[in-house]
Amino acid sequence: MELGIHFANFTLPGGPENLAPLLAGTARAAEAGGCSTFTLMDHWFQMEQFATSQDPMLEGYTSLGFVAGQTSRMSLGLMVTGVTYRHPGLLAKIVTTLDVLSGGRAFLGIGAAWYEREHLGLGVPYPPVSERFERLEETLQICRQMWSENEGPYDGTHYQLAETICQPPPIQAGGPPILIGGSGEKKTLKLVARYADACNLFAIGPEGVAHKIEVLARHCEDAGRDPSTVRVTIMGGGNPLDDLDGFLASMEKYAALGVELVEIMPTGPDPVGLVEQLGEKLVPRLALIGP
Repeated sequence: MELGIHFANFTLPGGPENLAPLLAGTARAAEAGGCSTFTLMDHWFQMEQFATSQDPMLEGYTSLGFVAGQTSRMSLGLMVTGVTYRHPGLLAKIVTTLDVLSGGRAFLGIGAAWYEREHLGLGVPYPPVSERFERLEETLQICRQMWSENEGPYDGTHYQLAETICQPPPIQAGGPPILIGGSGEKKTLKLVARYADACNLFAIGPEGVAHKIEVLARHCEDAGRDPSTVRVTIMGGGNPLDDLDGFLASMEKYAALGVELVEIMPTGPDPVGLVEQLGEKLVPRLALIGP
């Protein structure tokens, strides 16, 4: 099983001038410690569930470009891009740029978006949830087309593109992998089965995740797809080092279901130190766990 680091806390010592060194140091520590993935959020205000909207938040893709220059191995993406924030043609180009400049390490994490306050606060249209899912499906189709040899038009309900030119193309054949975040059984997991290479679920317990995987498998069957071709990842909670043996025991249960990666979010004032400890104490033992 692999470990990913989800960097979401920017309320850190030293103020804005210290954010770049801390982000860079955390990313380098993650890579040196054997983590396979490094992600950030796609928010413009900090989430109120985590802190307050007045707490610091950096734009995601700019930050990933910075991280790409600090690392050489880890996969990089947002967990997850809000579909409302960028026109899909431009989003495909942004992720392509990250892929090219990182040496083929980008992935597109994407979801239907949800944080109404930042939409209203910054003047971004916030359609009803049904329309956001319609836009999500069209965005997935547009990205797939832009990462193919088809440079022709795209004519959808919400988006119309006269030309889907994307030069230079991504380094990764077929384009960066697509991960859809969320666990909605009627819409989200259905889109995973149709379009995505991976999904990300909250670690709600092995029984709950097992149910979501079963639902995904049914959607894959309807789409004529082998469920084993979808990579299943989870977003964990808390500090694994508080009870390392207990955390590993729970990961064994998730791995038995087919979960391949768990993301951990450093929340304290010393993300570099925590990630260094995770690399030393958790990663080697986590790597021994498999389905």
